[in-house]
Amino acid sequence: MSLKGKLNRMKKHLSHNQPQENRQKTSEGQPQPVTSENIPFLKEWEALGVSPYHFEDSFCLIREVTYSLDDQHGRYSFAELPKVIEQWNESGIQHSLSAKGYEPHELFFFDTETTGLSGGTGNMIFLLGHARVFSDKVVVKQHLLTNPGNEVALYKSFLDEVNVESLVTYNGKSFDWPQVKTRHTLLRDQIPALPEFGHFDLLHGSRRLWKHKYERMALSVVEKEELHVQRENDTPGFLAPMIYFHFLKEQNPKLIEGILTHNELDVLSLISLYIHLSKKILSVDAVKEHNEKYALARWHLAHRDVQEATKHLQELTNADFEHADQASYDLSLQYKRQKKWKQAVQIWGELFASSDVHLALKAGIELAKYKEHREKDTRSALSVTESLLSFSSLSQRETEELEKRKKRLLRKAGQ
Repeated sequence: MSLKGKLNRMKKHLSHNQPQENRQKTSEGQPQPVTSENIPFLKEWEALGVSPYHFEDSFCLIREVTYSLDDQHGRYSFAELPKVIEQWNESGIQHSLSAKGYEPHELFFFDTETTGLSGGTGNMIFLLGHARVFSDKVVVKQHLLTNPGNEVALYKSFLDEVNVESLVTYNGKSFDWPQVKTRHTLLRDQIPALPEFGHFDLLHGSRRLWKHKYERMALSVVEKEELHVQRENDTPGFLAPMIYFHFLKEQNPKLIEGILTHNELDVLSLISLYIHLSKKILSVDAVKEHNEKYALARWHLAHRDVQEATKHLQELTNADFEHADQASYDLSLQYKRQKKWKQAVQIWGELFASSDVHLALKAGIELAKYKEHREKDTRSALSVTESLLSFSSLSQRETEELEKRKKRLLRKAGQ
């Protein structure tokens, strides 16, 4: 049976009206409130660093793991994060990953495990994991739903923790946080409101820098290739729903322990990945590979940071890589914005002779505009335009626009 089929078979476990299996009956036949003493496998949970969280008539389990700042996850120790935050606060770079104005403990590295592979109200979050970096330690906390009827306690325990300024996720803007909002909407009359805060989604930055290198941008790929994180005997995330449904029946901690470890490593990888991406942006020598440097320059352009983009594009001058000519053209446009006409014209002239017809066309048009409007040299502008019209493989639209330019220049030249 397919994974989707197996998940559909198990949907009955998600009913909000499902009785809590771990409640005992009183002598009057009424459900006995759950206490720490009658939680199944309590000693085994405690051995995993788990303790119960009670709220009203429901409960969830919270696991806490502490690391030293000197501990390393992949290529970075956690002590690198405060240094990176300090660099952001000293930097003038405008960027979507900038932590300017933040303290390290105000970043909330967050990941979830869910009962389904897509969104919607039928998908339930059963594990909320997060990590925070304090001045003396790193604390990972995980909020586990042991029964679908206990969501109120799960989200109340989670909301007690989010006195932070910004989430840090991997695809959290599209998946994790919308899922939290969906479940919160169903429970909003019983729990506090969701806070408003910033959000750093590291998937977008990873795509910008490394989509030319990796076919898949899953966190598992990025952490292995970029962070040098090697997981041993890891439980794959896609198995989490089936494992959780099995756990719901048995309640045995051993069944879910692998998912807890997987989620713990995920949030630790978010810390290392934020450090890694920040260093790429902030450190002059952090990016060596040409395609990655060009991707970083384009990322700065997307943030309208001409100064940073120009710096990286200049470093690619005369570099031999796939996008070298396109990088030169992008640099010429930055020179144009800065009115550095001499440097821009030199690049346009070089690209005008390029074998890349598309780039030669764009450079030629810029050159013609410069000749016409800056140098007031109509004849030179006309000559460039006529050369462009001789290009093969021009589209009908490109030909029409060049013909229109040629007619205007002929009028200006008195011909």
